[in-house]
Amino acid sequence: MPSPYRAIFAAPGTKAFSVAGFFGRIPISMMGIGIVTMISELTGRYGLAGAVSATLAMAAAVMGPQISRYVDRYGQRRILRPATVVAVAAVAGLLICAQQGAPDWTLFVFAAGAGCVPSVGSMVRARWAEIYRGYPRELHTAYSWESIADEVCFIFGPIIAIGLSTAWFPEAGPLLAAVFLAVGVFWLTAQRATEPVPHPRHEHTGGSALASRGLQVLVGTFVAVGAIFGSIDVVTVAFAEEQGHKAAASLVLAVYALGSCLAGAVFGLLHLKGRASTRWLVGVCAMAVSMIPLLLAGNLPLLAVALFVAGLSIAPTMVTTMALIEQHVPRTKLTEGMTWTGTGLAVGVALGSSAAGWVVDAAGADAGYAVPVAAGALAALVAFLGYRRLRMPAPTRGGHGTDGAHIKDGVQDGEHVA
Repeated sequence: MPSPYRAIFAAPGTKAFSVAGFFGRIPISMMGIGIVTMISELTGRYGLAGAVSATLAMAAAVMGPQISRYVDRYGQRRILRPATVVAVAAVAGLLICAQQGAPDWTLFVFAAGAGCVPSVGSMVRARWAEIYRGYPRELHTAYSWESIADEVCFIFGPIIAIGLSTAWFPEAGPLLAAVFLAVGVFWLTAQRATEPVPHPRHEHTGGSALASRGLQVLVGTFVAVGAIFGSIDVVTVAFAEEQGHKAAASLVLAVYALGSCLAGAVFGLLHLKGRASTRWLVGVCAMAVSMIPLLLAGNLPLLAVALFVAGLSIAPTMVTTMALIEQHVPRTKLTEGMTWTGTGLAVGVALGSSAAGWVVDAAGADAGYAVPVAAGALAALVAFLGYRRLRMPAPTRGGHGTDGAHIKDGVQDGEHVA
């Protein structure tokens, strides 16, 4: 690896928790698309498949921040293990009901229960933040590394989920996702030395992290960004099926993630100056514009090229988002703040996958790509409207300034206090 990436792993325990976190977050890329593939294989109903996947995403959006709030108070091990047991049990119930042809409502019930899945990516990033607090360059590289790991998951996760569900048996993809979740979470929480120190209840003043005006902008924008991701997953599977190569959808989606992975790897080597909020706005607008060529792709190779280009803006935008969260969320609520952006994505995935499923059923896969185009335009609009809130960091203890300098008790390092 290039030296900046090697340097961040010099700290003891970083390799182990990063690998454990990788396994724990693979289900993010496998579960939703695995459910879509499973139900479409068993019933042929993309509307139902998208709605069940949306239910899972929406439930995770509701429960994820609450789980992370308790993690900030009581620690990762104490909260994540029971939450994971509940999520895995619910996935097992979902697979049994789907395989046995149970009534549709049972699928929604168990999908909602599976929403207890914890935000493993937030847990790993919180460990990096604890280790490199006050070292903005190293933390930028660490966040970039985690974005690369995210995208590697999205390269291989859909391939595994769709490939197993189409070539082996329909339930194989979600089943393996549940196994990865259990292994990753229990391995991660076994590593106590790098676990962030919990903050007692009396330190959690001011209610939810979502009270931050800057975080509200990030979450609102990420709802629209999530709609992009959710709709692209559903429409691409349907488009590949119309082309007579349904299993190829996993490869096309992997190319989408590959673009993001490569961009994230390069971005982590850079030490950019200027406002993080400006880079974030540019990234969101680039994501929106990159959706337009999808409407013109008439075959799978052209679609793969268009998605690769679209993926180039994802990881840099995500990395910048993590930096903005640190600027606008108190240290005692950092894990919750990171999870709220994931919640925004989950809500968007729910809306986008559901809308795309109905559009595909009604008008075909070609028309379905209008959904990510509309979602991209909405994301850019929200980002523009909320940009002023992000320009200056909130004066909260434990944030970071726009140039990466540490802020303590509202005073930036290097400032003279009269």
